[in-house]
Amino acid sequence: MAHDHDHSGHHHETGNIKIAFFLNLAFTIIEIIGGFWTNSMAILSDALHDLGDSLSLGVSWYLQNYSKKGPDYKFSFGYSRFSLLGALINSIVLLGGSVLILSRAIPRIFNPEPVNAKGMIAFAVLGIFINGAAVLRLRKGKSLNEKVVTWHLLEDVLGWVVVLIGSIILNFKDLPIIDPLLSMGITIYILYNVVKNLKKVMNVFLQGVPEDISIEEIEKLVEEKTEALSVHHTHIWTIEGERNMLSTHVKIPDSYNSQDIINLKKNIRKLLKEKNIEHVTIEMEYETEECEGKMF
Repeated sequence: MAHDHDHSGHHHETGNIKIAFFLNLAFTIIEIIGGFWTNSMAILSDALHDLGDSLSLGVSWYLQNYSKKGPDYKFSFGYSRFSLLGALINSIVLLGGSVLILSRAIPRIFNPEPVNAKGMIAFAVLGIFINGAAVLRLRKGKSLNEKVVTWHLLEDVLGWVVVLIGSIILNFKDLPIIDPLLSMGITIYILYNVVKNLKKVMNVFLQGVPEDISIEEIEKLVEEKTEALSVHHTHIWTIEGERNMLSTHVKIPDSYNSQDIINLKKNIRKLLKEKNIEHVTIEMEYETEECEGKMF
């Protein structure tokens, strides 16, 4: 059941997540050391958050690499969907992290706590540099796994931007409430995008029709552009958010011979390839043949 596919894109995606993992893990270690050195609970708390990030990034790296395996008799469509599992895990970790940050930020609005502003500036600059480098590496990624990981790291970048802005202001004014307010705003923004990406991930897992494809339009296109009498019992889904699959029933005239059927199949596949549907299964039914398939 071996199939030849170009896996260069997969190698690029895996390499991106690998670099992001090591960058995040290295900075987590630096944060833990810096947290004890500055006696800052804020840095230690963020170090705990980044440790969770590192673990989820490690899982994403492993699953993205595992997803490169081709089709076999156990997974006939290949292992591409395993990269989605990484996206799902990262999304759940991000949701939990966002809720944790909000639970810490909201009480601080009513009871602001003093922070070590000068010590935080140095770590904020370092945090923005390291996590920003990882985001730049991943921002052009196409897989849902890379997109979720990007938001994961962007959350850290924006978090350190908040720390930097807040600590600079606190160097001049005693307004500790600024930090929790900025933290809440950025966390809600991240939370919104995570939920949006999570919906896409779940749509793929539940074999939903891709958002940019309409079954009605596809059936109408085939009926108008080919000799097919009708198209029905059509199913469209995606493996990992990039490769789209389709199966359908096509009714043909009773007079069609084998060559007519071959030509019709070629025309249909050509049309569907233009619509970004690369794997097509077609069941031909003669005009007087009764269709046994049922739509669910």
